[in-house]
Amino acid sequence: MSMEQNRYAELVEKALLLYPYIEDKTISHGKAAEILGIFKYDLIELYNSIGLAYISMDIEEIEEDVANWRKLRGIAE
Repeated sequence: MSMEQNRYAELVEKALLLYPYIEDKTISHGKAAEILGIFKYDLIELYNSIGLAYISMDIEEIEEDVANWRKLRGIAE
């Protein structure tokens, strides 16, 4: 394994260790990225490349969030 591949493998390993804390909302993607020393977007891309979604909400949760946002903004549905 090349040095670059080794670094990437280590990054993936560390990111996977942080993922449960992101999932249970102990830390944010931004904080995890900061811990890893990378940009948030790069962390999201890394997770995506290994099949872990950035948004893990089902359609009902998304619809509820949109409805709440509309209420806060005073937008009729």
